Amino acid sequence: MVETSEVSQSNQPPTKDACTWAMICHLAGMAWGIVPIIGGVIAPLIIWQMKKDLHPFVNQNGKEALNFQISMLIYFVIAALLCLTCIGVALVPIVGLADIILAIIAAVKAANGEAYRYPLTIRFVS
Repeated sequence: MVETSEVSQSNQPPTKDACTWAMICHLAGMAWGIVPIIGGVIAPLIIWQMKKDLHPFVNQNGKEALNFQISMLIYFVIAALLCLTCIGVALVPIVGLADIILAIIAAVKAANGEAYRYPLTIRFVS
């Protein structure tokens, strides 16, 4: 769902540069492929911390990407633990695919200057 009140705190549309950095925040979550387990959390955190003062749009998208990646890490750990009961064998790939698909959707929305709220996300950073 798009929540415009959080996106345009300064009542101006996001700049192209802000849209690009917001998109990178979402795509950085896929760094778990490079640095297993924590890469998906560390990369968006670093980018968000570096660019959050650039524009409110980058700040909002960075927090959203970070919250989503922390939530996905928790879901992945739970699914991995459930592998002991064979349920997790199906859940681990589902969590991985959901992470990739939703991050791409969010990145495309951010590149277009639209806000995106991930489903099933625990809001750790507000």
